[in-house]
Amino acid sequence: MEQSRPVASPCVHVCALDDADICLGCQRSVAEISRWNQMDNTERRAVLQRCYERAQAQGILL
Repeated sequence: MEQSRPVASPCVHVCALDDADICLGCQRSVAEISRWNQMDNTERRAVLQRCYERAQAQGILL
């Protein structure tokens, strides 16, 4: 069985947290950033969806 490649990190190397501990660069929470390497692709895709939703709510695009 062929393994799928890991979903890439959304890190854009703009590492600064807002008051809610969400990264201003990638829109991940501190917990999501910390756990990224232990996540499977399904979890990573869910995080990316939340990042997209956070960016939309903030009025920014990734």
